[in-house]
Amino acid sequence: MERFCNLLVEYGYDRDAIDRKVEETWKLLFEEHDATRIYYPCGEDMGYMLDTGNLDVRTEGMSYGMMIAVQLDKKDVFDRFWRWSYRYMYMTSGENKGYFAWSCNTDGTKRSNGPAPDGEEYFALALLFASHRWGDGEAPLDYGVKARQLLHDCVHNGEDGVGYPMWNPHNKLIKFVPNCEYSDPSYHLPHFYELFAQWANEADRPFWGEAAAASRDYLKLACHPVTGLAPEYAYYDGTPNDERGYGHFFSDSYRVAANIGLEAAWFGTNDWMRDETDKIQAFFSDKEPEDYRRYTIEGVPFEEKALHPVGLIAANAAASLASPEGPHARASVELFWNTPVREGDRRYYDNCLYLFALLALSGRYRIWRPVE
Repeated sequence: MERFCNLLVEYGYDRDAIDRKVEETWKLLFEEHDATRIYYPCGEDMGYMLDTGNLDVRTEGMSYGMMIAVQLDKKDVFDRFWRWSYRYMYMTSGENKGYFAWSCNTDGTKRSNGPAPDGEEYFALALLFASHRWGDGEAPLDYGVKARQLLHDCVHNGEDGVGYPMWNPHNKLIKFVPNCEYSDPSYHLPHFYELFAQWANEADRPFWGEAAAASRDYLKLACHPVTGLAPEYAYYDGTPNDERGYGHFFSDSYRVAANIGLEAAWFGTNDWMRDETDKIQAFFSDKEPEDYRRYTIEGVPFEEKALHPVGLIAANAAASLASPEGPHARASVELFWNTPVREGDRRYYDNCLYLFALLALSGRYRIWRPVE
C-alpha cells in the first residue's frame, strides 16, 4: 500500500495523539453525540448526512460521508450512505437522468430535481475506492460498475439531445450545474481526474486526463494573484461571476486550499501550489477566526461574518501539505489542531472539512488502488 505524508508527525505531534484525535473525531460526527453529530442511520441498512443548517440531505454531504467512510474502512456506514443515495437521490428519467438530486428531505423526498457536480465527482471516486478496497457486491453495491456509469454520464449526457454533460466538452471544465456555462473553482479536483483517467471506461480516459490539465490551468486564473482567494462562482476565464452574489470569497471557496493540499499529498506539489498556499495562509495570518468575513477576492472584507470559520481553519491547515515549509504552514496547522469540532446548527459543513483536513494531514486520506 502506498504511504502518504503524515505532516502532523513531521511537525512533531505525537503519533498516538493523532490516532486518538482521528478516532474521537469520527465518534463525535458519526455516533451518539447530539451537539456534534452529522450522521443519522435510518432503517435496517440506510443512513444520511444531515445539513444541520438547512435541515436537508445533500449530495455534497452524502458523497463526503462515503469518502470519509472508505478512508476509515467503515464499510457498513459507506453502504448505508450509498443505498440511501441510490434509492432516493438517483434520477432515472428526464434531462438529469443518471445524476443525483442535490437536495432531499430526510424522508427521501426530493427538494430539487437538479444535480450539483461536486457530489457526482465525490460519489464516483468514493465508489472506485470502495471497489478497490472491499470488492464489488451485488447491485447497488457493485461500486465500480456504478462509478464508471456515473462518469460516463457526466461526460456524455446531452449527446442524444436530452440533458447536459457536467463538464464542458470543449474546454473540459466542470460546470456549476449541468445546464449552465460557468464554474465553481472549489469543484475543480484535478487529482480526482487523474485517477478517473486510469479507472473510467477506457474510451473516456483521455477526456479525464485533459480535464485534469484544464482544471490546473483554470485554478491559476481563478485565484487572485496577491491574496490567493478564489470566488465561489467564476466564469470560464476565471473572473468572478457575481450575477447571484457569489463572486466573492465565501463558504464554497474555502475548499480550494484543501483541494490543493490533497493534490500535493497524492501527486506532489509545484511552485504555483506552494505560492498559492503561502498567499492564502498569509492573508489569514493576522485575522482572528471569530472575525473571519466574506471577502472580495482582492481581500476587502464585508460586514457579513463567515458562516463556517472552523471549516476555513481546517481548509487552510490542509493546504500546508502543498507548502510544508511555508512561512505560515505550521501556525495554520497548530490553529487547526487546537480548534475543536463545531457544535450547533451550522456544524455540518465545518465538521466535514475538519475531518477531511485531519485525514489529509495525518496521511490517512489515501489513494486506494485496485488489488494487483
